[in-house]
Amino acid sequence: MATAAAAKNIREIVFEWEGKDKNGKLVRGEMRAGGEAMVGASLRRQGILVSKVKKRRMSGGKSIKQKDIAVFTRQLSTMMRAGVPLIQAFDIVARGSTNPRMTRLLTDIRSDVETGTSLSSAFRKHPLYFDALYCNLVEAGEAGGILETLLDRLALYQEKTMAIKNKIKSALIYPVAVLVVAFVVLTVIMIFVIPAFEDVFKSFGADLPAPTLFVIAMSKIFTSYWYIIFGVLGLGIYTFVQSWRRSEKMQKFMDRLMLRLPVFGDLVHKSSVARWTRTLSTMFAAGVPLVEALDSVGGASGNAVFVEATEQIQKDVSTGSALTTSMQTTGIFPTMVVQMCAIGEESGSLDAMLGKAAEFYEDEVDEAVKGLSSLMEPFIIVILGVLIGGIVVSMYLPIFKLGQVV
Repeated sequence: MATAAAAKNIREIVFEWEGKDKNGKLVRGEMRAGGEAMVGASLRRQGILVSKVKKRRMSGGKSIKQKDIAVFTRQLSTMMRAGVPLIQAFDIVARGSTNPRMTRLLTDIRSDVETGTSLSSAFRKHPLYFDALYCNLVEAGEAGGILETLLDRLALYQEKTMAIKNKIKSALIYPVAVLVVAFVVLTVIMIFVIPAFEDVFKSFGADLPAPTLFVIAMSKIFTSYWYIIFGVLGLGIYTFVQSWRRSEKMQKFMDRLMLRLPVFGDLVHKSSVARWTRTLSTMFAAGVPLVEALDSVGGASGNAVFVEATEQIQKDVSTGSALTTSMQTTGIFPTMVVQMCAIGEESGSLDAMLGKAAEFYEDEVDEAVKGLSSLMEPFIIVILGVLIGGIVVSMYLPIFKLGQVV
């Protein structure tokens, strides 16, 4: 036992190796081991004549994003359906990746699988990239002998989820970008343009209109305390974002607030319903029991209100209540979704009905994004017109009065 414990404490390093197989063909790869001797011994047992072993350089690289995991899942599913062995499939995907961090991650997983670890267990060692939903589906695929099918469903699920997130982001990018540019323009006007007008107005020797005096006063505040204004604004945004990320109470408050917003609330609600139904459909179709499937469904919805509702649904279902009855009690699911789930429960096709509901609400999100984009454009134009137009008119009012006097 002491020997086993000592072996676990050995710091494993990734080595690159080259050699020839039994047929004399040049082969190369990577292996995680405690030293070069262990790499050589492992390769000799595989019938490989080693010619070179070196420690891999731990270069940097871009951070691994959800898109990278989705692409990897699709590639792995495609190769396994084509009959490519799992280890070889990992080699192909790792070599094809342009991100060194992704290559290292896949190499580590491949090494674990090669030494006898199940694929789901290898994934569970990297919870930052593979969540409970991902690992549970892979485990169900391994147990049922349908890993390639489950990987295909998992890839489809990730692609659908990413599509919804990208649509929501695209709807927010335009207004945020315009407002940022407007803030920069207003700052430049307040700090540089209006003081120049003020010097001109002093030479008039006449009383200035109230709007002009107000704008000049705001300009003086900006000019004198711009560093405080930007500092407080930056600190406020940073504190708000960090609080939203780290504080559970803040997350719940913001998620509830997002659902109640006049225009964005409907979009957030539809996207949460789409992800909730898509996740449960994928899990249930994989053969995961309903109570266990609900463990991952709430978090996948991306909203704390749905997480709390899912926890309540899970408690009700575990005590014998029907899924649709519990869903209706929460009051956050649309009537159509509840009715489709009821039909699915009665007909034994719950996964198919949930999938259709997910497709419907994914289309609804798409339409809502288009409508939101067309609605935001005139709204933003009006806001910018009032702000910038008001400043311009305020600055020209003295000139207009002077012209009338002359």
